[in-house]
Amino acid sequence: MNKVSCDDDGIKTALQSLRNGGIVVFPTDTVYGIGCDPYNKDSVDKVYKIKKRDRAKGFPILGYSKEDLEKIVEFDKLANKIVKRFWPGQLTIILPLIDEELKKSLGINDKIAVRVPGNKCISSLLKECKLIVGTSANISTTSSFVEPKECGNSISGYDLFLDGGLINSSGESTIIEIKNNKIKILRQGVISEEKLISLD
Repeated sequence: MNKVSCDDDGIKTALQSLRNGGIVVFPTDTVYGIGCDPYNKDSVDKVYKIKKRDRAKGFPILGYSKEDLEKIVEFDKLANKIVKRFWPGQLTIILPLIDEELKKSLGINDKIAVRVPGNKCISSLLKECKLIVGTSANISTTSSFVEPKECGNSISGYDLFLDGGLINSSGESTIIEIKNNKIKILRQGVISEEKLISLD
């Protein structure tokens, strides 16, 4: 296993790997994630294979900031209000994808899930690369991981493991979509419905 620490050298190595089409495993504020350069179709295909994931299920994108994500998705008034309150953090929101290149590389036509994570390690990497495919580092339909060794042993085919140690996580991100100006919860995670609806 090619493992590096979450220090300056490790971040540089991970960045280089991503730019060369590599698949990187990394810590987030919820679980260990796996991803690649979202604009590299071959790399995206590899992540699908590693996870044994159904092609009909699109991958989420992690961004360094809302400003970076505004270049690829469209935020409406309610979405702006929600992410101002919960980002960086454990909230994933599904929004209209407006980046034509990403539509091609990811095989997505209309909407995509996006998030700004609060973990320092992935944030340091995102500061350099701005966007990354960010899906849980596990075989689809199996549990996700917070412990690096278990995670690294459970999947194969990635190029680099960015080790952030044990993730002190209270669960996965809450996934929402806005329909008819109302918040619809697609997966209940760390952020409760009550907290979200108080903003609706």
